[in-house]
Amino acid sequence: MKSLLTLSAAFASLPAFAHDGHGLFGSHWHPTDALGFVAVAGLIALAVWLSKK
Repeated sequence: MKSLLTLSAAFASLPAFAHDGHGLFGSHWHPTDALGFVAVAGLIALAVWLSKK
C-alpha cells in the first residue's frame, strides 16, 4: 500500500517542469539544483539502509 501511495505521489509531480537548463548538465544551474540531487540520493540511501533492518 505504501509503495502505491509513493508511486502515485511521484507520478502526480511529473508535469512540474522547470525551464530548460536546470540540473548539473544544463546550460545553467543553481546550487539548489545540485542540492536537490544530493537530497534525493540521500533519501534513496536512507530507504535502502532502513529496508535492511
